[in-house]
Amino acid sequence: MLSVKSRKLTFFLSGLGIYLLLTLAVLFWYQDDVEQMSWVDREVFNHKIINSYSSTANIQQQEVLQRLGSPDITTAVQQNNTLYQLLYYRTHRSVADGITTADECTALLFKNRRLIALGEPAVTQYQAIAANGG
Repeated sequence: MLSVKSRKLTFFLSGLGIYLLLTLAVLFWYQDDVEQMSWVDREVFNHKIINSYSSTANIQQQEVLQRLGSPDITTAVQQNNTLYQLLYYRTHRSVADGITTADECTALLFKNRRLIALGEPAVTQYQAIAANGG
């Protein structure tokens, strides 16, 4: 009688262990597909990822595009041989009108495809560059 209970417990614990391992594998190695997310999930995802970025971390534009997908709004200016690009990713919705505006986004400023500023400082820097003949 004890061996049947012991076997059931062994099977249960083995199954639980396999379940936990598979769950952890999905959480750590599965890449989210931003193209398949609902707009609500994508906003939360964008906010989470952008908050993990730092302008001093030498993040390349291609890395951001691979992780977050296409930006919601883009603007660029070339000044001499330097390219400045401002990418906006929606991180919060203001009005449920179906239109994404810059005030619903977080801006990322790239200089020659390297991240140099985030958020409002990115917008301010870009506007100053563009106003100075960019």
